[in-house]
Amino acid sequence: MTVRRRTAPSPSFGEPARISGRDGAWDQVRADLEEHEVAVLHARVADWRPDRAGGPRLRALLGRDWERYLEMTHPDVRTRFAASRVLLKFAAAVALRVPPQAVELGYGPTGRPYLRGYDAVDISLSHTEDLLLIGLTTKGLIGVDAERADRPLYTRGLHRHICTPHELTVLERLPPHRRGAALVRMWTLKEAYSKAIGQGLRFRFTDFGFSGDGRPARVLAPDGAPGTGVEWQFRTFSVDSGYVVSVAVSDAGFGGTRDTAAHTMLDPLTVAAVAEALGDDAESEVRAGGGDEVLDW
Repeated sequence: MTVRRRTAPSPSFGEPARISGRDGAWDQVRADLEEHEVAVLHARVADWRPDRAGGPRLRALLGRDWERYLEMTHPDVRTRFAASRVLLKFAAAVALRVPPQAVELGYGPTGRPYLRGYDAVDISLSHTEDLLLIGLTTKGLIGVDAERADRPLYTRGLHRHICTPHELTVLERLPPHRRGAALVRMWTLKEAYSKAIGQGLRFRFTDFGFSGDGRPARVLAPDGAPGTGVEWQFRTFSVDSGYVVSVAVSDAGFGGTRDTAAHTMLDPLTVAAVAEALGDDAESEVRAGGGDEVLDW
């Protein structure tokens, strides 16, 4: 009997969309989800500052994260936390066609965020300095990570602590001026992959690696042998003239969920519960699949 091997899919998601505010490129996000079952978007913290919403509005948007937000004492940390969660909820609202305040975030044992009640859409977020990064997919798992392109990881000797033996060999073969960029790429790929599988920094970065020579990214064992199959896809981008962004996406093999509207994924009792919590206007929006009001800020 001949066993048909699963062939590697072609790259199935495009460039990250820049979202400059409520009137950003949401059509591209919708189109990417419909065509590729993956959407990646980035924004600046300044465009999503929480003080634009006001107290009551921000409390409604943050939901269960409101108390956590109030407990934060560092102003910059508070701002990034709120801005990233609000952006994530607006992005999820586009996929689910509900108001952003109807989106509720939950967190797994390792802190990985998920959409409560909407397990057909997987999410990931990252932020560094003033850049916010969001990933959405309906085909499996997703992880995203962003880092400054000029972060001096190599010159500080961090490669000895985050690289496998194979990666160290690859880096040493590169010209000195290329090693820093290669290490930043490896770092963001490792972060994205570990976030996708829900491990974060609990998965030692010296236990898995990536190629550093520009070939299509693939998880490698410490000795350079293949570590995963073709169910995983990885891409790295440059955004905003200074940041490296990496994305890890797995394909569960069951096909993506084309219809992600909440009113078709939820049973009537769940819709009624959401409506009772948010009011009659929210009920009509959830049942209708949202509208321009979804992006009210």
